[in-house]
Amino acid sequence: MKAVGFTRYLPIDDPQSLIDLDLPKPAPQGRDILVAVRAVAVNPVDTKVRSPKEKVEDAPRVIGYDASGVVEAVGPDVTLFRPGDEVYYAGDITRPGTNQEFHLVDERIVGRKPSSLSFAEAAALPLTTITAYESLFHRLRIDRDGADAGRSILIIGGAGGVGSIGIQLAKRAGLTVIATASRPETVAWVRELGADHVVSHREPLAPQVRALGIEHVDHVAIFNDMRHWLDAVELIRPQGSIVTIDDTHLPMPMEQMKTKAASLHWELMFTRAMFATPDMIEQHRLLDFVADEIDAGRLRTTLAETLSPIDAHTLREAHRRIETGTARGKIVVEGLPG
Repeated sequence: MKAVGFTRYLPIDDPQSLIDLDLPKPAPQGRDILVAVRAVAVNPVDTKVRSPKEKVEDAPRVIGYDASGVVEAVGPDVTLFRPGDEVYYAGDITRPGTNQEFHLVDERIVGRKPSSLSFAEAAALPLTTITAYESLFHRLRIDRDGADAGRSILIIGGAGGVGSIGIQLAKRAGLTVIATASRPETVAWVRELGADHVVSHREPLAPQVRALGIEHVDHVAIFNDMRHWLDAVELIRPQGSIVTIDDTHLPMPMEQMKTKAASLHWELMFTRAMFATPDMIEQHRLLDFVADEIDAGRLRTTLAETLSPIDAHTLREAHRRIETGTARGKIVVEGLPG
């Protein structure tokens, strides 16, 4: 089967940073399903995993953490899917990724593809949807169906992939959403997705939020990096909650968090699959829920751009665009090369 991977961790402008491969087609065992991949999305995690380092892989490494496609075959213990089903999912960072013609994935982290979406539109969703959903409803414990309506949330990184679906989920739950964006096109994007207020992440956030007449917010979701940690801590209400998806390479003073008795939550959408947690199937359930919401017209895809085909040249270009840090929504690569 065709695949894209690498053996050396190189800058994306190096032609060897991602290369075309010919690999054996895998066979599903246990609860795995084999998916004929139709489209993949590129996320910041892809570029982080591939980023330059001294390590050299003995065998080619395939990455990619978003896909949509059609079930080709199922393992003997599979109960949720059968061949011919259309699916979407983000995969498991400890296993080979989705940038290949056929891909093995545990059925418990796979959802049915929204029937109203194309494969490209569906591939834009899984990783960011799982991240945003778990952040809001599992980590911050916001009620998905409106019991917490009227509460406020500041979404830092509103125009990115996670923020784009996070805004929609927060609005569906009845929250007042303040989102960050800085360029005219990203400001328009987050407003279109439902943000009630938009503030610029290029300026201190606390004065901008206070200028809206909002002294404190009930929740903060940090969906980019930790540059705005001090603003987040200043703005969170006493006993409020913050969730972050970023690494801790920047200082995170905790004194004011303690004074406010505020809580900090970490979100990593790979955790359930990495550790095969007893509630691993929650990702299947939430992806099915989101598919139903999309088909009902209450949520929308965050696809911003589609490239083709799924080969090393096109994926290098997608990685390059992600690395600029200015992407709006999601970049998807679809279709196998002829």
